[in-house]
Amino acid sequence: MSDPVPDLRQLLTRVSQGECSIDHALKLVEESRNSQSSTMPLGPDASVQLDVGRAARCGFPEAIYAPGKADADLVAAFRKLSEQGQGCLATRCSEAQAAALLGAFPDAIHHKLARTVRLPVAASGKADTRGRVAVVTAGTSDRPVAEEALETLRWMGVESELILDIGVAGPQRLLQQKHRFEDADAVIVVAGMEGALPSVVAGWVPCPVIAVPTSVGYGASFGGISALLGMLNSCAANVAVVNIDAGFKGAYLAGLIARRLHPAPTEEIHRH
Repeated sequence: MSDPVPDLRQLLTRVSQGECSIDHALKLVEESRNSQSSTMPLGPDASVQLDVGRAARCGFPEAIYAPGKADADLVAAFRKLSEQGQGCLATRCSEAQAAALLGAFPDAIHHKLARTVRLPVAASGKADTRGRVAVVTAGTSDRPVAEEALETLRWMGVESELILDIGVAGPQRLLQQKHRFEDADAVIVVAGMEGALPSVVAGWVPCPVIAVPTSVGYGASFGGISALLGMLNSCAANVAVVNIDAGFKGAYLAGLIARRLHPAPTEEIHRH
């Protein structure tokens, strides 16, 4: 049998010399084991190959994109992840898919507007919540995408706050709410129409702004392409852009930023 990590001798030497804690060394060994057998079929008839090692490699479990998946596969994926002690998130769920998941997992949280189902880790004690991200919308029509972002941040263990309807059509509204997002680790700005709000927000904050264009708008908005191009052409240096209606993707990036700014004690030891 091969060593659980390729440089096991080097790792043990680092532990003996005090350069690496025992806890972190064990974590590295566990990550290596997970990466060697991280893909797990859900069953003989299932069409899903679940990546149960992603949490060890990337910090968070695999999220399940629900469209096209059988109800039984979604339930099996949630069961397998929860058996591994990992939180579950399914996005873009139909009502039927959500009902199937809730039937199997009564403690799951279904957010109808976000079209998500989330099953937190069954944990004792205080949840591991770190970092803070503000989610801002230009209008109330952008709310479904913003709610998907919020559910994603909750799944990631990041404190979040929703600030609605402060688009550029009424600039005074943004200034009235500025105190609620100016000290966030990252700001997610969800906007359709011409997509101008991320540039305005970015001019007020010293943190990354994740711009999420939405398909909200009249004919010439081309289903969000106008907002996407407007955001990509932002002159604000701290704006990064994700795909149209991609609330999950915007939140995942913002959550990574926030969590890395506030590492757990064992992560802080490893960095130093």
